[in-house]
Amino acid sequence: MTDLPLRLATGADLPTLVRLRDDAARWMLGRGITGQWRPGELTEDHFRRTMATGEVWLAESGGRVAGAWELWWRDEDAWGAQPPVAGYVHRLMVDRAAAPGTGRLLLRAAERRVTEAGRAFVRLDCLAGNERLRSYYLDAGYRVVGHKAGKPQPDGTSKSFTLLEKHLAAGPAGTKDPHPVPRSAH
Repeated sequence: MTDLPLRLATGADLPTLVRLRDDAARWMLGRGITGQWRPGELTEDHFRRTMATGEVWLAESGGRVAGAWELWWRDEDAWGAQPPVAGYVHRLMVDRAAAPGTGRLLLRAAERRVTEAGRAFVRLDCLAGNERLRSYYLDAGYRVVGHKAGKPQPDGTSKSFTLLEKHLAAGPAGTKDPHPVPRSAH
């Protein structure tokens, strides 16, 4: 598998996004990865707000959702005020019934979207101490560029995160408006 059909999420996808997130949280907990995500932590309202201010993408395979991710155009809670040179990937989620390698395909699709928006970097974060996820991103070409202590979480708590970044082969950064996007893309 080298590519997956992609589309922007709609309101009809909200229950699917919550299910994907909760399933991913249960998978992590089942492997001893604690503190990153908890089932029931995010509701449809979270994804609805994200769709209003950023992008939520779905990948489909065999007639079902194989995974999803959020793409933000700024992330001041983790990165502070920044010039418009990056896209910020959050909540990369894979249905565990999907083919191996689906997570990497989703990450590459997010990177392509950031490049299409004319941004030169893709940034993400993971819970400090989650060495498995940190290694996953390092193996995908990201590099650790910092640490953020006390990043606010949806439940009102705060956690410390490792900040990672990947330089993309993009055109002049910040020259395109990232928001106009077709409702379906590959």
